[in-house]
Amino acid sequence: MKQKIGITCYPTVGGSGVVATELGKLLAERGHDVHFISTSLPFRLNKTYSNIYYHEVEVNQYEVFQYPPYSLTLASKMAEVIKREKLDILHVHYAVPHAVCALLAKDMVDHDVKVVTTLHGTDITVLGHDPSLRDIIRYAIERSDKVTAVSRALATQTKDMLESQRPIETVYNFIDERIYRPQVFDQDLRKSFNIPHENKVIIHISNFRPVKRVLDVVNAFYVINNETPSTLLMIGDGPEKTRAWQRAEELGIDDRVLFVGNQNHVVDFLNISDLMLLLSEKESFGLSALEAMACGVPVIGTDAGGIPEVIIDEETGYVCNIGDAENAGKAGAYLLKKPDLYQAFAEASKKRANDVFSSKSIVRQYEAIYDEAKGGDAN
Repeated sequence: MKQKIGITCYPTVGGSGVVATELGKLLAERGHDVHFISTSLPFRLNKTYSNIYYHEVEVNQYEVFQYPPYSLTLASKMAEVIKREKLDILHVHYAVPHAVCALLAKDMVDHDVKVVTTLHGTDITVLGHDPSLRDIIRYAIERSDKVTAVSRALATQTKDMLESQRPIETVYNFIDERIYRPQVFDQDLRKSFNIPHENKVIIHISNFRPVKRVLDVVNAFYVINNETPSTLLMIGDGPEKTRAWQRAEELGIDDRVLFVGNQNHVVDFLNISDLMLLLSEKESFGLSALEAMACGVPVIGTDAGGIPEVIIDEETGYVCNIGDAENAGKAGAYLLKKPDLYQAFAEASKKRANDVFSSKSIVRQYEAIYDEAKGGDAN
């Protein structure tokens, strides 16, 4: 059944914004009207659709407020769009502040819109540990019409932390298989970064926050590089970037560690890569790991959060203990030196990405949730 769906997410680089935007695009392709409500155009909304609309939240500075009132402005814009467009569903990504704003907007209008909240992790793993925010997070979750989480681990953690019996459905993140797939090996890209032909390419993609443990990535790469000539591509930016570069310099491998900043076309880098390192201490899902697997790139990850739900240990990669950079490096080096085993892992990675995290399957799950929220039968 065709729905009018509002989507609110953070529009900048980040897993939640990527997933929310890609979901909106696929919903539009399936005939739904999709309305993005955010402070700027989501960066992945890079194609024109006749049934995708963007409503800008303009946050102004007022003398009476020390900080711009984002939440109030967002709630007001949500109410405006709900009323004018007669939205059926308002799908918000993050409990705080977006679900709270959606519930306020719902109370402001005389229209039966349903609020679907997707938890991505930060609102639970970080904000949830602040006692002053716990009650408002609980309120947002318990008042939403439907709540989803991007991994079973996150759903369980949320219930335990809030001591709530509110049903939370696990709906995994996904990738667009039309984009994230093995493609022709791009020798020009390797040449442009002066990567020697014989080198294996190891890749890490993150926002370089402390929880991503990028120093562990550099340390693990050091172990790999001692076993086989390699180059490490560090994609992204953030507060730990300088420390990671300093660590590479201390280890004498700074000429083999390339910091290339944020990139819009990550798939190009994945298709020249042989292995991914994702060694986070907190990770609600691990979207970058899924993107790598879809391109046939095995992943060495940690046993944090939802990562073991994405990577199958000893089948699509290896799962190591958090902080054990040496064993992560040894696992990567071992795999790279076993061509037959590596090929089996690469094929298993592609298969798992397409079988378990298929975009068509995940979008249908969300459509079913929308229908259930409206009290109808899922298609």
